[in-house]
Amino acid sequence: MPRKFMFTKEEVIEAALALSRDKGISAVTARAIGEKLGSSSKPIFSLFENMDEVVHEVLEASNKVYQSYLEQEMTKGDYPPYKASGMGYIRFAKEEKELFKILFMRDRSNEIMDNNNEIMPLIKLIQKNLGLSEDEATLFHSEMWFYVHGIATTIATSYLEWNEEIISKILTDGYEGLKCRYKGDE
Repeated sequence: MPRKFMFTKEEVIEAALALSRDKGISAVTARAIGEKLGSSSKPIFSLFENMDEVVHEVLEASNKVYQSYLEQEMTKGDYPPYKASGMGYIRFAKEEKELFKILFMRDRSNEIMDNNNEIMPLIKLIQKNLGLSEDEATLFHSEMWFYVHGIATTIATSYLEWNEEIISKILTDGYEGLKCRYKGDE
């Protein structure tokens, strides 16, 4: 009879995610995961082929946490939906600094960028709100995202400690400025 696994894949991923939250992705080693689970590293390799697979799962789990921030912010109703997405991104950077760095501040030069499924609802929202073409709305979103990402990065790296009120005002100013440029001074 084959030996029963001591841990599930989900438990290993949760332990790796917890290590990532505390110390960043570089802390995710088989030995550290084993220690976190009160075991050796051997059971990890019974469940995963290698550490690359574990890291991939940590990225997926981190993205789920990020998506929950967006969903929470967008359903709360404190801000219009498009602004809420930016506020959620920034709140994620503030509250989950290491996960933010893992997702948005790593070398991605060898990755294929295909986030159309994630951003298309935002593009459609911009089109609806501003009457822009899909190409214009995509460019508008890219410019706004660079703005939001800059704020989030300064917060994630503890360069700035802005409160929600200031962040909200700055995002409104950026949005209104872009809107004027795209729509003219209506």
